[in-house]
Amino acid sequence: MINILKNLYGNRAEWIVDNIEKLVDDYKDKINNQEYSLSEKDMLLITYGDNIQKQNQTHLKTLKDFVDNYCLPEINSTHILPFFPYTSDDGFSITDYFKVDPKLGTWDDISNLSDTSNLMFDAVVNHMSKSSHWFKSFLAEAPRFQDFFKAVNPNVDLSKVVRPRVLPLLTPFKDKNDKEKLIWTTFSEDQVDLNYESPEVFIAILEVLLFYISKGAKLIRLDAIAFIWKEIGTTCIHLPETHIIIKLYRKILASVNPNLIFITETNVPHQENISYFGNGYDEAQMVYNFTLSPLLVYSIMEGNTEVLSKWANSLVLPSDEVCFFNFTASHDGIGMRPLQGIISDIEITKLANRTEQHGGQVSYKNNEDGTQSPYELNCSYVDLISKNDEDDNIRVQKMMLTQAVMLAMPGIPGIYLHSLVGSQNYYKGVEASGIKRRINREKLFMNELSNQLSDKKSLRYKIFTSYKHVLGIRSGEKAFHPYGKAEYLNIDKRLFIIQRKYKDDTIYTIYNFSNELVQIKGLYSNVINLLDGIEVKDHDWQIEPYAFYWFKKK
Repeated sequence: MINILKNLYGNRAEWIVDNIEKLVDDYKDKINNQEYSLSEKDMLLITYGDNIQKQNQTHLKTLKDFVDNYCLPEINSTHILPFFPYTSDDGFSITDYFKVDPKLGTWDDISNLSDTSNLMFDAVVNHMSKSSHWFKSFLAEAPRFQDFFKAVNPNVDLSKVVRPRVLPLLTPFKDKNDKEKLIWTTFSEDQVDLNYESPEVFIAILEVLLFYISKGAKLIRLDAIAFIWKEIGTTCIHLPETHIIIKLYRKILASVNPNLIFITETNVPHQENISYFGNGYDEAQMVYNFTLSPLLVYSIMEGNTEVLSKWANSLVLPSDEVCFFNFTASHDGIGMRPLQGIISDIEITKLANRTEQHGGQVSYKNNEDGTQSPYELNCSYVDLISKNDEDDNIRVQKMMLTQAVMLAMPGIPGIYLHSLVGSQNYYKGVEASGIKRRINREKLFMNELSNQLSDKKSLRYKIFTSYKHVLGIRSGEKAFHPYGKAEYLNIDKRLFIIQRKYKDDTIYTIYNFSNELVQIKGLYSNVINLLDGIEVKDHDWQIEPYAFYWFKKK
């Protein structure tokens, strides 16, 4: 480790090692090193700490009530999006990594939730708020913080830097002497990038990660991690030093909790994304499967699964100790970059047009030639998959078709709260804030939500009960083990077929993405459809429009 650190930090390497040892020694007795390993029973709810609210109760307590009463036992884990004090970007501009936002609750609320649900914490460690103590100390030229953030000479050439947003890369700030400094801000002027060239930053973030583990995190999501290392004259994304730092953190944290799982969030083209698996043993154990969500929308739009099947057949993992984090919706929109090289720009534009036709909005990025292209689709998933004037039963069928694919893919499913409860586009949030992503970030009230989830006529009830039914079946089948094998069979361009296998268990999952009845010769006879318990004895299978079946040999 010293040799690796010397390549990054030169003669400060031994200082770093000394501080690593001190931190590990400080935290090892604070960490509950329970046995934790992934299985087919693991599924995560993705939610903000205040997505569900109740009067006279902390939001995190309300979240626990929802998890305990509506998610367990099928959804046994919870990814709480940043729950720390912040100043903008709905939690992703943190002022203090070690505190819980008092508007949400306390560390006791987090601890209580961890009693019944495995927790994923967000490590937003590429950047932090300009109002943070760390950045204020940097501007005040406090010795410890003098290199915590990256000041840049205005004359350097930054033209190669990859930009995730159409905002200035550098933001001017004044130091204690009223002298202006240009500070690196990848995402916004309120999100100042940490400088990992500083040994002090490496140690400070290591302490943050150790603290999160001590507070019950079993999984840690590394937000925007691809951008942490900057080198003038490069793209400043996916640099070798970035991968080295992730590997170092994993190795150090494994010494206090070998069961901890890192998951990297890198919304980029697929081959770049999966580079964060490393060699399969030394970097992230899970990587977000960003390509799946837009490909499912594309397939249902076209009534054709050829592209989806071809992409799925290309998925290769570097070892049997890593897997994808599969999801269809999240707090963000649906990124278009992961589709680059998979479908054409014309087809991406068709997806953008569909989004707007279905009541959503599209975020665009500027291209070098002065044109714009779709960057992100902002729409609730049920509204993107179907139109709100369609019959509710058709809407539920289309929605569950896509969710059932996600649940059957190898890996761990991530289920956004608003998908689970069938939320539609929330226009008031966009109108009030001007932020397109708020279309899928509605704050719900527990009493009202409970009433809707009990109303058999409501869309929420129909989606929620259908979802829970499928989740219950999935969690009981070993063939859906996250590290299990999958084959994707090309029988009909309207069908997507996944054969899942783990040890001696095999399940065929079949999905009709078209509005046509599809008849095929069955893969075998005498099977049971796990979804309804009905036995199918003959070889001739009829797949109804937008229907899906999970068949298991008797």
